[in-house]
Amino acid sequence: MVRSPSLPLRAAAASLTGLALLASGCSSDGGGNPSDRTSATVGRSAAPSEDPSRTPGASPAPAKGSAKVVETVATGLKSPWGLAPLPDGDLLVSSRDEGTILRVDADSGETTELGTVPGVDPGGEGGLLGIAVPPDFAENRYVYAYFTSASDNRIVRMLYEEDKEEGNQLGAPSTVFRGIPKGTIHNGGRIAFGPDRMLYAGTGDSGDESLAQDRDSLGGKILRMTPDGEPPGHGNPEADSVVYSWGHRNVQGLAWDAGKRLWAAEFGQNTWDELNLIRPGGNYGWPEVEGEAGEKGFVDPVAQWKPADASPSGIAVANGSVWMAGLRGERLWRIPLRGGEAVADPQAFLEGEYGRLRTVVSDGGDGLWLVTSETDSRGTPGEDDDRILRLEVR
Repeated sequence: MVRSPSLPLRAAAASLTGLALLASGCSSDGGGNPSDRTSATVGRSAAPSEDPSRTPGASPAPAKGSAKVVETVATGLKSPWGLAPLPDGDLLVSSRDEGTILRVDADSGETTELGTVPGVDPGGEGGLLGIAVPPDFAENRYVYAYFTSASDNRIVRMLYEEDKEEGNQLGAPSTVFRGIPKGTIHNGGRIAFGPDRMLYAGTGDSGDESLAQDRDSLGGKILRMTPDGEPPGHGNPEADSVVYSWGHRNVQGLAWDAGKRLWAAEFGQNTWDELNLIRPGGNYGWPEVEGEAGEKGFVDPVAQWKPADASPSGIAVANGSVWMAGLRGERLWRIPLRGGEAVADPQAFLEGEYGRLRTVVSDGGDGLWLVTSETDSRGTPGEDDDRILRLEVR
């Protein structure tokens, strides 16, 4: 069933204490002053005894890790945005501006176009954005996509059909959820299935910052819904709403750790980009606060960056750390975790080596898939851009 916006929420979130830090910087995916640079900082998300979701006895990730590019899987991609591994190891990748989904052979790097998603209206930061396959993909063969249409941002699903004569192709899209505000900027777009088999989506404020605190808007939120686009009926702050958390500027990354905790990365404006530990009913502050504020009623980030060093996009969890792709920062950040807190300052890899980094996805083991983003109109593409890289990480 297609879901339109329901009236979200009335609950306030528990707040987290944080360090008060001086700030300056810039905004968003591409603009600002790159000379405003500083080291990433770690906050105090919660002491272990204060975090009921902490995995008992979990060993913290080491303070220092490593990341090594071991293979260039594919080259020549145009405005790649979302990446979804298939059960057989191949990859699906979406093109933001062309509205197409490709299948990439993970062994040979050969790409096959599966089809163009009808209704995609690219422009600015909008277009065909995140894609995901459900945990029961082998049974239902659905591929989910988040895209910007002429009137809104929405989520659809398509049947992935395998025809011996016609080849692999996508069926007509069926709308799962609609009515997410759209804009030239801040369309959110990341979707992922959680360990609870629910579908999560990160949205943006679409350039209207007031939407993030508006409980009657889907803008600036993290949404949690059934695979059919319905409120789950349990686990959300309001049983009849898909809204899971609010006060977000532009959520770009979603990932779960081994303790089934949800992490999210989002763009800041002029001061701090953020990595947040997401709790149902949490208010993450935008536009009232940005970064760590220590103010009652708002959840402080676990880690934060000057926008020149990050402008975060996709995130993944591997080997006990969150790995975060940076667009303007042109680097991959590692944030080592213990339960619901970071245990050391973030560590940067690949700085400036591959340009803007859009999406990072775990391969289920000690590796990551990493997608570059030089052809999105804000980069300086080289001959092989854009690319999918395979990394070994520790």
